[in-house]
Amino acid sequence: MSVQRKWKLPRTTLPLGEHTLVMGILNVTPNSFSDGGQFFREEQSSIRAEEIIAEGADIIDIGGESTRPGGTPVSVAEEIQRVVPVIESLAKKFAVPISVDTTKQAVARAALDAGAQIVNDISGLRFEPHLAADVAHSGAGIVLMHSRGTLQNLHNLSPVADIMAEVEDGLRRSVAEAVSRGVARESIVLDPGIGFGKTPWQNVELLANLHRVVHSFSGQAILVGTSRKSFIGRLLGDVPVDQRLHGTMATVTAAILNGAQIVRVHDVRPAVETARVADAIRRAMNETNV
Repeated sequence: MSVQRKWKLPRTTLPLGEHTLVMGILNVTPNSFSDGGQFFREEQSSIRAEEIIAEGADIIDIGGESTRPGGTPVSVAEEIQRVVPVIESLAKKFAVPISVDTTKQAVARAALDAGAQIVNDISGLRFEPHLAADVAHSGAGIVLMHSRGTLQNLHNLSPVADIMAEVEDGLRRSVAEAVSRGVARESIVLDPGIGFGKTPWQNVELLANLHRVVHSFSGQAILVGTSRKSFIGRLLGDVPVDQRLHGTMATVTAAILNGAQIVRVHDVRPAVETARVADAIRRAMNETNV
């Protein structure tokens, strides 16, 4: 049976295990790999946020620095300038919790002060571990993702031999770092980092064996983000980003059936509908296996 818990955030509580939570992506960058700066301006971001909520998202994840291959690093000041006005505006308008996608402590602190309730750190605290202290102080949630290398080289690293062991070891280190800095275990969600320092086949392997990660970290919910990623394009014959919707939904289904409790996507409505059906299948599987 699916374990039901709650993710307690500063101003709301999200159920974990009742149904798959959908995290809608809102990039406020001029060079995102997927939406190409479409929502870079504050007014456009607000309109897209309303759409994301109307489509059924449980969380909005706002990012101000692209992690695409060849992406240019953004200064702390510029990243704050991109994300904070949007977070302030949306936090006043909507009850849906806001996550900030950043690896920088100063950006996380400013975002939390502006109304964000979750920090989504793709480095798993490898880059700026003191970020965890701000999360602990605010009572926010944190997503710790497995990744390798730096923002500049993570997409060009030589593959590791055992990706499952690599991901599990890395996530254990991230959890230990967060807890040592005062973050409650129940505030932590883990992300295996599909597409970050993995080969296309290793991404498939991670999805196929996600239940192993779920079992290894039974105290934490698992988030999976596969949306529009290049390995999907490869599997479909090198199709461009705007032709990866159906492939993405296949990976969302696989993630849910293998134990993911949160999925991070660009296409919210299709993911909400996919998750509803996959949740029903997972419940039937659990009942059959009792």
